[in-house]
Amino acid sequence: MSSIYRTLSGGTRRDIALACLAVWFIGLSYGAIAVASGFPLWVPAAQSVLVLAGASEFLFIGIVAAGGNPLAAAAAGVLVNARHLPYGLALPDMIGPGRPMKRSMKRLLGSHVMNDESVVFALAQEDLPRKRAAYWACGLGVLLCWPAGAVLGALIGSVIADTGAFGLDAMFPAVILALIVPALRERQLRCAALIGAVIALATTPFLPPGLPELLALFAIAVKRKPA
Repeated sequence: MSSIYRTLSGGTRRDIALACLAVWFIGLSYGAIAVASGFPLWVPAAQSVLVLAGASEFLFIGIVAAGGNPLAAAAAGVLVNARHLPYGLALPDMIGPGRPMKRSMKRLLGSHVMNDESVVFALAQEDLPRKRAAYWACGLGVLLCWPAGAVLGALIGSVIADTGAFGLDAMFPAVILALIVPALRERQLRCAALIGAVIALATTPFLPPGLPELLALFAIAVKRKPA
């Protein structure tokens, strides 16, 4: 961890810390919602560690709480997490050197901590050492903060039944928006983001949760590298 700290700039470390803090706040909301919906504490606790994917976990809780089939809820979660396939293809080698057994364990852990935040921070860096450092710093940070927030939220869920009244669900998208605003100076990125938003908004009334976001990924075709 000390080498990761030395490799990253102060600004990157600050941004990763803010993103992890936002993840912790959303974990509070998730744990409280799960318990308020009738789930025992161990459900959000186990999901937060084993699944480690907020969107899928929220979706699972929502579908089952509404009377849906748990298998269908799990399938919907897998569909939402299908975005991790292009994530894995877009990332260079994030594991680093080491003995075969150690590399296998690191690869398993590295796949588990792959999420929107760790991928965004990794791809934003200029060289491979910084990409690796940002990926692991953010991924491990989320691995700590998300379960911690979920368990604490579950513990206080019986007291705070309506977490939406506190605006906790707005914290995470607000921080992510603040992080991507500087990149929107590029015209092609602005066009891609706008087209993706239009696709997601236009299809949301007609498609199940998760599909509009996947369709919005087609907007990345707008951003092409100059010849």
